[in-house]
Amino acid sequence: MTVQRVFIVAGELSGDILGAGLMQELKARHPGIQFRGIGGPRMIAQGLKSRFPLETLSVMGLVEVIKHLPELIGVRRTLRREALEWQPDIMIGIDAPDFTLGLEKQLRRAGVRTAHYVSPSVWAWRQGRIHGIAEAVDGMLTLLPFEAAFYRAHKVPVAFVGHPLADELPLVNDRVAERRALGLVEDALILALLPGSRANEIRFLGETFLATAERLCARYADLHIVMPAASAARHAELTALLARTPALDGRVTLIEGQSREAMVASDVVLLASGTAALEAMLCHRPMLVAYKMAPTTHWLAKRLVKTRWISLPNLIAQEALVPELIQDAASPEAISDGLAALFDDAEARRALEARFAALHATLQRNASRRAADAVTAIATGQPLDELDESEQEQESWHG
Repeated sequence: MTVQRVFIVAGELSGDILGAGLMQELKARHPGIQFRGIGGPRMIAQGLKSRFPLETLSVMGLVEVIKHLPELIGVRRTLRREALEWQPDIMIGIDAPDFTLGLEKQLRRAGVRTAHYVSPSVWAWRQGRIHGIAEAVDGMLTLLPFEAAFYRAHKVPVAFVGHPLADELPLVNDRVAERRALGLVEDALILALLPGSRANEIRFLGETFLATAERLCARYADLHIVMPAASAARHAELTALLARTPALDGRVTLIEGQSREAMVASDVVLLASGTAALEAMLCHRPMLVAYKMAPTTHWLAKRLVKTRWISLPNLIAQEALVPELIQDAASPEAISDGLAALFDDAEARRALEARFAALHATLQRNASRRAADAVTAIATGQPLDELDESEQEQESWHG
């Protein structure tokens, strides 16, 4: 059976990337397929007729959402009407769960099959949302294996499709070549230091990370630090912090972007919790994860978040491979001691690199192809299995 009409809605640039890859694979399977909904330039290039600009759904923060709520309600109402008039074979929501899951629920009640690509963090907090998700989707497409396990436990049809970052990054990398490319000393001890991509992360972690670097430079005479800034604004903020830290003069290479290159070039990585931890794992580098936030935010997070770990490498492995230091525990003394333990144990570093490479291989599954397989199954009324994944593979995530 073929799929001819797909209504697809993405809410941000990352969704546009995922959507374009999925659309390309669906076009290869189903000649003449048509796409309508919301997407960005990549999805439009694949043939999407986008009803609204991608930025329409890119609203963050409580105040901003409230301000734009009437507009968002109007957009969802229009999409619902147009989808029902068009009668697609399937509606796919990509991320943006606060908007897309509501639309999916409305269309599914009207008889349209639905899929959601990229799980919200329902496994971590507000787990009661699973009941609404079960009403909204005929299938959930997850990027990570522990997410799929959560949905299976709650009897929601799910397919683990793999992570696009794992497809993008190579299974073999070259530390020496990256050091040469970045102008770093090839036989030095290298720490990649990534305090975060947001201004608040620099505010809460910047001084702590530089104080950690000072302690480590005093301990290791051959240590050099490479510090990638996520943007021009972060580069300016980090430059100002370094100007107030003269003990690090000549010991830090500050660059803009190139975070993956910096991680590959390093022996060990210090970073703020987030997607960067997944990237460090996919670069196969030992790391320590630290995070600080406003006291009120931390108080709420402790009561709402239901996971044993916060970093994606630990969540994926379902064990504590990566040290995590949160809030008051993330002191320069504790962080430097944790990093020193990694620097001083070359065998442990090699073992972690090998473990991360193995996890990388398991996540590298051609996510777009597998997502297209899952969407085709849902749209044509076929059972959504784990795309020929064996029970033995599933067991490996818990062993």
